[in-house]
Amino acid sequence: MIRRGAWSVCLWLVCAGCALTPDYERPELDLPETYLQPAPPGESIANLTWWDLYGDPELRSLIETALEENQDLALALARVAEARYQVTFVRADQFPFLDVFGSGGRGRGSERQAGSQTHGGSPSLRTSDQFAIGGEISFEVDLWRKYSRATEGSRADLMATEAAHRNVTISLVASVASSYFLLRDLDARYAIAIRTAESRRDSLEIIRARFDKGTVPELDVNQAEIELAIAEASAVSFERQIIQAENALRILLGRYPGSIDRGLALDEQRLLPDVPAGLPSELLQRRPDVVAAEQSLAAETARIGVAEALRYPSISMTGSLGAIADELSDLNTNEAKAWNVAAGIFQPIFNSGRLKAQAESQRARAEQSLYAYEAVLRQAFREVEDALAAVRTLRLEYDIRARQVVSARNAARLSRARYDAGVVDFLEVLDTERTLFGSELDESTTQREALDAVVRLYKALGGGWTEPEPET
Repeated sequence: MIRRGAWSVCLWLVCAGCALTPDYERPELDLPETYLQPAPPGESIANLTWWDLYGDPELRSLIETALEENQDLALALARVAEARYQVTFVRADQFPFLDVFGSGGRGRGSERQAGSQTHGGSPSLRTSDQFAIGGEISFEVDLWRKYSRATEGSRADLMATEAAHRNVTISLVASVASSYFLLRDLDARYAIAIRTAESRRDSLEIIRARFDKGTVPELDVNQAEIELAIAEASAVSFERQIIQAENALRILLGRYPGSIDRGLALDEQRLLPDVPAGLPSELLQRRPDVVAAEQSLAAETARIGVAEALRYPSISMTGSLGAIADELSDLNTNEAKAWNVAAGIFQPIFNSGRLKAQAESQRARAEQSLYAYEAVLRQAFREVEDALAAVRTLRLEYDIRARQVVSARNAARLSRARYDAGVVDFLEVLDTERTLFGSELDESTTQREALDAVVRLYKALGGGWTEPEPET
């Protein structure tokens, strides 16, 4: 008998350790060894708090505020907590369930129901008490690792949710930095428009005085008024955009619309000279959307085992131990004890292909997750390559724009001098000043885009912000 029981235990252990599907392994990927766009070697910028390199304390303060108060980030963190509890919920099926019960009652049978036995003093007509207390244990043997596979899938979901939380964090940091640089760019363009309007207003007064003296035609006055109106309209437009940019940035900070404190001006922000990108293979571990896609693939792969296990036998066991008595004081006597042990086996035979279709459907979902994972990974490499190209070319473009502004200012100065000397007409002055105005605006925009390209590269590489370690 003991030998038979030992063989039964061994058989149970063997069956419980069997899995109908292999463990998840990362798909073989043909990753490029280096990026196409040139990048200096060294530790990736994604491993640094790159915003500190600009030396703008206000930018650092805005990012810290957003990380503490943004509602989208708090929502993502709450989803992580939900996924963590879901793992515990699913994992509980791998262990026995123990329940306790207790009851007490008092009752009497019906005379109509008792019938002819009423005259004989049937016990059902007596008022009686009944009390019961006990416990019940139930357990389903994890044949074919059905429940362990479900736990694997739930854990993978948790890791995907954590990666999504990190992705929200990275996107939030990038959005705050981009919005701040846009705001400083609008401030710079607003200042350029105000300065240009003041210069054109002074020129208009001079031209009007000359027109009153009959030295210049009325056409010069009208053209000067047109150019002044263009500068004034630009200033009003930039003022409106500044208010909207401030409100958008305040929402990222988790606050109501309002003003934003400024730090360094746009032309005081430092363009990072060298931006290392690291190795392409690092994207698999660092970039959160890639991690989330892979964990979703792992979860769907684990659930194939769950779906397959439903087609095979399942064994469940239950047991109960308690006491039942007519008097509360008799519950602890041997005569009141009651127990029960049972085991059952269930094997689906015919269900019109329902369980097989369910397993094949889960395989199809896993295949979809594989394609999605590969698509996310390809998109990640594209974004890195685009960002590297933007960082390199926008820095060159900004240098060109800066030279253009220097030449435009000199041309405007010479053209004004030639006009005052009566050598050229006012059209030349308008052309050179119009070119100067556009060149200064383009220089500011290009500098902002160069700064924002580093932000996009940081986001494309997958991070840089790490959560502080909790205090012990």
